[in-house]
Amino acid sequence: MPLPAAEVVHMAHSRGLDVQFELGKKHLGSFTSDVVQQLVDQGKRWLDAGALELVVEARESARDVGLFDATGNFNARYAERFVEAFGIKTVSFEAPYKPSQFALLNHFGPAVRVCNVRLEELLRVEIYRRGLHSDAFLHENLRPPRPGSKPQKSQRTPAYAAHR
Repeated sequence: MPLPAAEVVHMAHSRGLDVQFELGKKHLGSFTSDVVQQLVDQGKRWLDAGALELVVEARESARDVGLFDATGNFNARYAERFVEAFGIKTVSFEAPYKPSQFALLNHFGPAVRVCNVRLEELLRVEIYRRGLHSDAFLHENLRPPRPGSKPQKSQRTPAYAAHR
């Protein structure tokens, strides 16, 4: 982007708009460790400039882009780095298809923010997030508490716990 983050955010705010910044480019392929670090640094600059949210790119395919390799496998280690840097409430992850959506929910639990979800898939994603989908029962952090029992402390990732 030819303009500095602070200038873009200032122009948006002067027009009554908030800023959400997307990290990663559609054409670069799967992230490497160095790319993740560059994106974390870029995200910090945008947040420091006043952006409210960051979105991690995954394209419409969630294959060979961002956190997903050429076959669509999710790189949890890289996703953790974004959550550790920005917090679970500040970063959203594009997850256009069921495998990408479920991988993020399985890893981070129900608090993860997913976006780029097709309208016809929203209900399934939210059912899964609440632990009501049969596949969710395999993941303790997605299971709803038993009726009448005290909700147990969820098994969350260290990044999730650090930024709650």
